[in-house]
Amino acid sequence: MTDKTMPALRFRGFYDAWEQRKLSDVANHRGGTAIEKYFEKDGKYKVISIGSYGLNSQYVDQNIRALSNEITDGRVVNSGELTMVLNDKTANGTIIGRTLLIDQDNEYVINQRTEIISPKETFDSNFAYTVLNGPFREKVKRIVQGGTQIYVNYPAVSNLNLELPKIEEQKKIGSFFKQLDNLITQNEHKLDLLKQLKQAYLQKIFSQELRFAGFSDTWQQRKLGETHTYFTDGNYGESYPSASDMSDKRHGVPFLRGSDFSNGYLDSSNANYIKQEKHNELTSGHIKQDDIILVVRGSLGTLGYATKENEGWNINSQLAILRTNKLEISGFFFNTISFRQYRTKRNII
Repeated sequence: MTDKTMPALRFRGFYDAWEQRKLSDVANHRGGTAIEKYFEKDGKYKVISIGSYGLNSQYVDQNIRALSNEITDGRVVNSGELTMVLNDKTANGTIIGRTLLIDQDNEYVINQRTEIISPKETFDSNFAYTVLNGPFREKVKRIVQGGTQIYVNYPAVSNLNLELPKIEEQKKIGSFFKQLDNLITQNEHKLDLLKQLKQAYLQKIFSQELRFAGFSDTWQQRKLGETHTYFTDGNYGESYPSASDMSDKRHGVPFLRGSDFSNGYLDSSNANYIKQEKHNELTSGHIKQDDIILVVRGSLGTLGYATKENEGWNINSQLAILRTNKLEISGFFFNTISFRQYRTKRNII
C-alpha cells in the first residue's frame, strides 16, 4: 500500500511517495534473558535494562555487567541494531517503546524487558532510531497492556505500520537527525561544564576566597530585619480573587503560585491569570523589577528573582514579596546569596 500524500518538507532530489510497511517487513527481532546470577561488575557485557534508557533515548550506563561465558549469541546486540523497552515495571509506562541504537559490536546484552530489533537492508538504522522514537512510539503506547506493570507484546508491535521512503532518503534523514542529536549532546555537555563553573565561583566568591579587583573591605553580617527591606504577601482577605475574577493569558495578568518558578526565576508558562480590574485592586501584590519572590506555603523557601519582564505581575496567597532598599542591598545579590544558602541547606548543591 502506498501513501499518495507527499510530506511537506523533503530533501532536495527526493520526490517518491513514502510506503506504508509493517515493522516485521523491514526488521527481524530476537529476545532473551540475561540471568541476574551471571551479572558481575567486571563482566564483559553491559546489560541493557529499562534503566539504560535515558532522556532522548540516550544510553545510561547502570554499571551492570554480564559474564561472557554465560551469554548466548541471541542476547548480544550488534552494531546497527536497536533495543526497545517492552515492559516498564515502574507501572506508569513513561519509557515503554523507547528505543536505543547500538553503535558497537559485542559490548551489550539485553535483559528480559527489552527486545532486539535488527533492521534489514531496506531499513536504515539511523532512520529507524528516529522513527521508532517518534511517530511509531506513539502507536506502541496505544496498544500497551497491564495494570501494576505496563507492557506490550512484540508481535503486536511488529504488526504496526511505518511510513518509509526509499533507502537513499532514509539515510539522508537518519544522518540529518544524527547530526542534530550530536549537536544537542555537545551543548548539553557545555551546559554541564558552565553549571559546574558557576558552582565553583559561588563557593569561592561567597567564602570571600575570591574577590574582584579593587574590592578588599570585609563583608558585613546583617540580619534581614535590620535592613529596610519591604515585605508583603498575597493574603488579600475578602478581596482575594474568586472564580469570576480569573482570566486567560491573552487578557489577564499572571497570578503566580508556588509552582511558577524555574531555576531561580519566575515562570508564567503554567500560571493562572486574573482580570486586569482585579489586579488593579490588589496593589500590594504588584511585582517590581529586582523584587525577590518567596514561597511561604507549599514548597517553602523557594525563591525567584523578578526581571523587567515580570514587572506588573501579581502573587497569590502562597507567595510573598521581598523588596530591598537599593541603597543597602541589590535585590539580585540578595536573591543570589539566599538562593544558594537555601539550596545548600537542602543538599542540592
